[in-house]
Amino acid sequence: MTVQQRSNALAEAAAPRSEQRPRFIAGILRQPFMWLIALTGIVFALLPMWGDDVQLRESLLLAAVYVTLASNLNIVLGYAGYVNFGNIVFFGLGGYVCIYLVNEWQWPLAAAALIAGLSISLLALMFGLGILRLRGAFFALATIGVNEAVKASVANFEPWGGAAGIYLSLDVYEPLGGPGQALWIVYFLIVAAMTASLFLSYAIKTSKFGLGLLAIGENEDAAAVLGVNTPRSKALAYSISAFLPAIVGGLYFFKTGIIEPGGAFDLTRSIEAIVMVMLGGIGSVTGAALGAFLYEELRGVLLTTEAFSHFQLVIAGLLLLGIVLFAPGGLMGFTYKRWPYLRGLLQ
Repeated sequence: MTVQQRSNALAEAAAPRSEQRPRFIAGILRQPFMWLIALTGIVFALLPMWGDDVQLRESLLLAAVYVTLASNLNIVLGYAGYVNFGNIVFFGLGGYVCIYLVNEWQWPLAAAALIAGLSISLLALMFGLGILRLRGAFFALATIGVNEAVKASVANFEPWGGAAGIYLSLDVYEPLGGPGQALWIVYFLIVAAMTASLFLSYAIKTSKFGLGLLAIGENEDAAAVLGVNTPRSKALAYSISAFLPAIVGGLYFFKTGIIEPGGAFDLTRSIEAIVMVMLGGIGSVTGAALGAFLYEELRGVLLTTEAFSHFQLVIAGLLLLGIVLFAPGGLMGFTYKRWPYLRGLLQ
């Protein structure tokens, strides 16, 4: 660091917070990647409106859901290095809280989804302080156990419909202009949540908090020695990674009109989210989003092709094995190696 850079840094640190905040915001807005995220959200929002393409809307909606799941899983898996097979718990519980509030208490959809996100995020924070004491395979196995325990508990919780789940009547869609209009509103809200998840993931990665998570991912004991409060950082990351998946879970199940334990806590979705992150590149914001989008498109092709419809998970497993053996850096790792100058643009 030069003398001029050092003096600028000291001057900025000494400036009042009221002056630092505009500088921070201006610095964020000068990042090309932030505008790339915004452009992605705009394209997702506008593309199906051109020609009122319902089929394209449904395809992009599923892609947006998986981008959100993968991006938030990347905070724990890609940054902190903790393999979380129970990420789908946030999605399912958020769905149940939102649907219950809308169906039983006639809450507005946006408010119900927000409360679902906040409540599940708080629950994840409290629970994370305990489960994140485990490491490696023990943590991964514990998250599978948590998913199955929550699934069994919800299946026996009568206020949430038990094993049969909750079915929404057509009346709940009337405040949004009827079922047809409601589908478009839900789509735009999910796209907004997807865009927010990409902004959040990038903001964390480039922050001091994110630097601490990356240090934990490299060597947790060394990070603790260097001053990182590892229990608090891991629990906070776990909590943050629950917020937007819970909101998207509420919106997604509101769209389908039904939520039941088997679909809400399907462990397959968690496994697929891990495959998506590894396909795109662990620890990469672009990688998580790109991996989720490409995998969802591949999944759609497999499910609609009679010869491969029953081999979707087999192909996912083979894809994961191939990534681990031959491309541990994922698509973005290959891209950075082939075109190093893109590392600054595609974070």
